[in-house]
Order: sequence, then structure tokens, then C-alpha cells
Amino acid sequence: MSAADTTTAKVPPARQPTPPPAAREQPRTKRTFGGAAVPWALLAPCLLILALVLGYPLVRLVTLSFQKFGQSQLWGFQPAESVGFDNFGKVLGDSEFWAVVVRTIVFAAGSVIFTMVIGMLIALLLQRVSGWVKTLINIVLVASWGMPIIVATTVFKWLFDSDYGVFNALLSKLPGVDMIGHNWFASGPQGLAVIMLLVVWGAVPFVVITLSAGLTQVPAELEEAARLDGAGAWGVFRYVTLPILKPIIVMLTTLSVIWDMGVFPQVFVMRGGHPEAEFQLLTTYSYDRAFVVNDYAQGSAIALLTVLLLLGVVAVYMRQMLKIGEVE
Repeated sequence: MSAADTTTAKVPPARQPTPPPAAREQPRTKRTFGGAAVPWALLAPCLLILALVLGYPLVRLVTLSFQKFGQSQLWGFQPAESVGFDNFGKVLGDSEFWAVVVRTIVFAAGSVIFTMVIGMLIALLLQRVSGWVKTLINIVLVASWGMPIIVATTVFKWLFDSDYGVFNALLSKLPGVDMIGHNWFASGPQGLAVIMLLVVWGAVPFVVITLSAGLTQVPAELEEAARLDGAGAWGVFRYVTLPILKPIIVMLTTLSVIWDMGVFPQVFVMRGGHPEAEFQLLTTYSYDRAFVVNDYAQGSAIALLTVLLLLGVVAVYMRQMLKIGEVE
């Protein structure tokens, strides 16, 4: 028997693949009640102040709009009586109210359009000037923005004065133009145009500063690629700059609509505290009904209808912002 027959070679068994280790279960983080309550606790002081400052006046406004409330009720000679929707029926059935609504919408639309267009042009121009010029213009914008409304209104009232106004004197220097003694407030459209100019002048700085900050976020590579593809200045602005600035533009437009529909001191001071019928906007009309005619109930109803109209604008704004969020 040979050695080859007696020697048995032991072949090691094939290794079985080891199963992968079981994935360790990550411990689940439990949300505690305290963690969820911390944000509300931090917001509580602000919410309390808002409830006190805005909540009570709004509740009082709604209450007065459904009551009969005049001087007799104000001085306590007669109790306030609930009249349901009678105040709203009288207001909505008054043709003067609808004329004021149309005038307010036209005034606000014109102010917003001019504010956004002028603000965008100035913001684009600021991207093409030197650093010290840009700083100087920003200082001027902030100074004009920080000027009190009463001071700005008084200055504009002097600029367009019929006897001593600088604007009439400058226009009269043009060939064939004689504006000396011209009264800009003799008619409603001209007077409202002056007030609109005042509103635009006060609103443009905020728009310029906000849009300038937004323009810094526009990638230069996208603009350069658009120019290489043959797009001109308008094409770059329309297809590159404008889509990136759309959320900011929507926000600024909505805020401008709310602010311009709530214009009060400019009209009130410019007309010496007694705006004529053709200068009435919703804010001044509500004030006159409440404190001049002494019908506080109808004044409250007009104010509440104005709030509802502004809520419609806010709803459109929220819808646009949600659409922008879904696209992004």
C-alpha cells in the first residue's frame, strides 16, 4: 500500500458567507411637551401685545358696525342699540361710497405701479455706478425714507403752492409755459396726482433698498450665459433677473397696495384737515363719517369693509407665495 493510498488529504470546508450584521435600530427621539411649547412660550409676549393693541380695537370696530352709535350713545344719554346689518346696507347703497372705493383703488394702483417701476429702475442703476456714488444715493434714500410724513407733506404743500410754489416757478421757465398762480388743488384729479407723487416719493426708498439687496443674489454666471446666447439687456432682465426677484416683487407689491390703500395723513394734512368730496379716500371718508358727521357706527362699517378689502389683497399675496413655493 503506497503512501498515496494511506495518506488522506483533509480539504478545509468552504467558508460560508457571513450574513451582514443587523442594522442597529436608531433610538427614536421623543418629542417632549416642553420642547413643543418653547416656541409658543417665546411668542407669547408678542402675541399678547398684538392682542391688546390690535385685538381690542378690532373687536370694538366690529361691535360698533352692528350698532346705532352716535353722540347720544357716546355721552351715555342713550344706550347703544343693535341694528344688525343696517349700517352696511346704508353704506353699500350709497353711491358716494362706491365713488370713494373706485377713487381709492385707482389711487392705490397708480401709486403702486409708479413706486415699483421707479424703484426697479433706480435699483438697476445702482448696480452700475461706483461704490461711493452708490453709498451716497443710499444715504439720501434712507434720509428721505426716515422723514416724518407730516414734514414731507408740509414740504410738498409748499412746493405746489399756487402763490409761492417752487414747482410752478420751475415750469414757468419752460418756453410757452405759464404756471404762475396755478392751483393744483382746484380739481380732484390734479390734487390727487400731487398726493400720489408724495406717496411714491416716500415709498420708493424702501423698494429700492429691498430690490438692491435682491439683485445681489442674482448669479452673474446666468446673466453672462444669457448674453452669450444672444440676449440683450431686456432679455437678461426678463428671463434671468425678473424670475429670481419674483418673490420679492410680489411681497413689495402687496405691501405697497396695503400701505397705499391706507393713506390718511397725506390727504388729511394736504387739505388742511378738511378733505373735499373729490379728495376723499376710504380712510378719510371713514374718518369724516365717524368724527365729522358723528355717525360712529357707519364710520366703523366703512372701516370694516376696508379691512375686508385689504384681506382680499392679502389672500392673493398668500396664494402667489404658495405658488412660488411649489415651483421652487
